[in-house]
Order: sequence, then structure tokens, then C-alpha cells
Amino acid sequence: MKVFKKGQASARQDTQLLLAERRNKNLGCERSLGTPSGRAWRGAGRAGPASGFRTLLFVPAWAEKFSASDSKKALRILVVEDDRAVASFLKKGLEAEHYAVDVTGSGAEALSLAESVDYDLMVLDLMLPEMDGWELLRRLRGRKMSLPVLILTGRNRVEDRVRGLDLGADDYLTKPFAYRELAARVRALLRRGHHPPELKLQVADLELDRVERAARRAGKTLQLTPKEFALLEYLMRNAGRAVTRAMIIEHVWDFSFDTMTNIVDVYINYLRRKVDVGFEPKLIETVRGTGYRLRTAEEEP
Repeated sequence: MKVFKKGQASARQDTQLLLAERRNKNLGCERSLGTPSGRAWRGAGRAGPASGFRTLLFVPAWAEKFSASDSKKALRILVVEDDRAVASFLKKGLEAEHYAVDVTGSGAEALSLAESVDYDLMVLDLMLPEMDGWELLRRLRGRKMSLPVLILTGRNRVEDRVRGLDLGADDYLTKPFAYRELAARVRALLRRGHHPPELKLQVADLELDRVERAARRAGKTLQLTPKEFALLEYLMRNAGRAVTRAMIIEHVWDFSFDTMTNIVDVYINYLRRKVDVGFEPKLIETVRGTGYRLRTAEEEP
């Protein structure tokens, strides 16, 4: 997929447009014409698949603020796979385990994304159009990027495995594969990845393991849904600080704030039942006129 733009925009702007476009597609926000009222939107032409005409993509103003620091709110994985069925399977599986996942089928686009967003892991197919996986891996390591790379490919010869590992891959898995094995290899790579201090969070007696996707309070395991886990993780990363409903929406649900929705309040209530009911002190606090905050261990109840 190529993004066409007017003038000479930076590679960073290209990446922001790409990520914003994917968000809009997921939410059905792509429009051919018209500007929503009350929001600042920017237009960019996008080539339609296998056609000679263009559609107009409108990017909301909040998407312009996306940066590498935002990507660290959750462990973020870049899947580089040109087979749409395999890419969709991987995305759904990894998102079910609470990872943030971006997908591209282009080696050149993957290189641009890896340079602009602070990913925690790349899952890389070797047989890609334009720039293949071998060349992408060579360029990543040539620029001394420490991003962990798991090669996932149909090339199962010993010579290919040796070549991939010698080029700098951290692991090599051949297709067909068992998803459970891939998930275990992902967890292993993340455990020894380049952000080890952030893999476990703790506030008072509340603990959250971002790799094992487990949460406990006072040693008791909390059974959380994926969205509850993501919400708790965001509150813990901002412990002691009030966060607005709009901030929660954009970081946990990954789309712009709709003032008519009460989804945040609903999920806060779900989370309170699991995190606070039966435990002392109560950690999730409502901040009137603002939103919510998670109390720290030092605060008086």
C-alpha cells in the first residue's frame, strides 16, 4: 500500500498517516468526501486496490499526535507478512493475548515503521514483494537496531535457518506452525527483549505481568478480559495521576473520544469488581470532573 501526498512530507508523517489510516479502517471512518463537523481533519490521497482511481482519506487531528512514546503503552508487535490469511490469523491471535499489533505486507514499509515506532518485536516472513525479508533484516541490523526478530517462513532448509540467524534474527520458525509454539517463542523473546524493566508493573499489592498477561492482587489471580487487562495496564502505568475518559479511550480502545459513549465508566465498574471488591485499600478512584486514577502505595486511604 502506498500513501500519496502533496508536497514533500517527512517519513515520520508518512508513518503517522499509515497508522491513522489503519485505525480509521478498523472503525469504518474512511470517507470519500465530506468533512465531519467539530474536528480538524487532514486529507491524503490513497490509491484504491487494483484500480485507476483514488479515494480520499481523512485523518483526525488526534492521530497526528501518535509517536514512539505512545507505542510503549502496550507491548507492540510488527507482523511483516504478505499472505493476508496468515497475517489476519497472526493479528487476531496476538491481539487476543493483549498485544498491540501492526501488520504490513511490504518490506520497505516495515523498515519505515520499525524506524519510526518503538516496537518490542517483529514477526518476519522472508518471501516479500519488493524488499524481501533477507534484505529487510540486513538493513535493520546494518543500522544497529536491536529490535528482536522472529522469522516465520516456509523456507525450512538448514541453510536458510543458518542464514537467517547469521543475519541477526533472534529466532526462526517454519510454516506450517502451531500457534501455541509461536506464542511461546514470542513470550520468550519479549522476556529477554530491550525493555525488560517495563515488563512487570506493581502498585501496592497489585501486580501485572505484561508478557505472561497475568494480573494478581495480594497474590490472588484476577480473571480479566483483554480490554479489562489493557485498562488496568494503562491505569497502572499512570498510577497516582488522574487520566481523563478521552485519554483512556485513545490508549485502550485506540480511537478518538466520543462524548456520547459511557464505555469507559462501564469498564471501570467491571474492573473495580475484580480489583477492589474484597481487597483493601480501594485503589481505583473517581476524580470528579476529570476521570479516574489509581492510588499509589504511599497514599492514605
